Amino acid sequence: MGDRVVAITGAFGVLGSAVAKRAAASGARVALIDFAPAPVGPVPEGALLLGGVDLTDPAQATQALDAAAEKFGGVDALVNVAGGFRWETLEDGSPESWSGLYRMNVLTTANASRAALRHLRKSGSGRIVNVGANGAVKSAMGMGAYAASKAGVHRLTESLAEELKGDGVTVNAVLPSIIDTPTNRADMPDADPSKWVAADDLAAVILFLASEEARAVTGALVPVTGKM
Repeated sequence: MGDRVVAITGAFGVLGSAVAKRAAASGARVALIDFAPAPVGPVPEGALLLGGVDLTDPAQATQALDAAAEKFGGVDALVNVAGGFRWETLEDGSPESWSGLYRMNVLTTANASRAALRHLRKSGSGRIVNVGANGAVKSAMGMGAYAASKAGVHRLTESLAEELKGDGVTVNAVLPSIIDTPTNRADMPDADPSKWVAADDLAAVILFLASEEARAVTGALVPVTGKM
């Protein structure tokens, strides 16, 4: 990653933290953006911590990306990890789940991407990497609202890739299956987590797509499904 500046949303969670740690270890300067408060534990040296940022608000998204560009002199890559999940059937679920997951998954991605565009265009090798879901390719019971929102992330990825083809900015998405997190292990105690995707392995794919070497890849939806 050389001296590239990488802004990561949802940066205080398991996947966001893995992306930040791997990016910093590769020489990148990182801006960590999250709705949650800034963590008190160890973070990459020199990182910009921006907690309490509501990315469903376009103004807050712009303030966060502008703060990253001001601190580091620009932004070369945006990794959109921020999002949410909810399992419920249509019959027993809440109508608010549909609008809520749309806001958490699609609007956060759209607002952060829009806020980053002018900075990414200046980079000369700007990158946006979104986190979609393999479960949005073929949905399962109880996954309707979540899959619909992540399918929106997929279509946004493809559309924005076409929009930015002439600007030297690529836009891609990774489509993980189940990520190995403490929450998923607690929710599925009888499952075999060795078949899931390790957060660090997913981070490696994300950071390739965020690198200068991925210049020929745009509009791709990359499955990262472990042994599922």
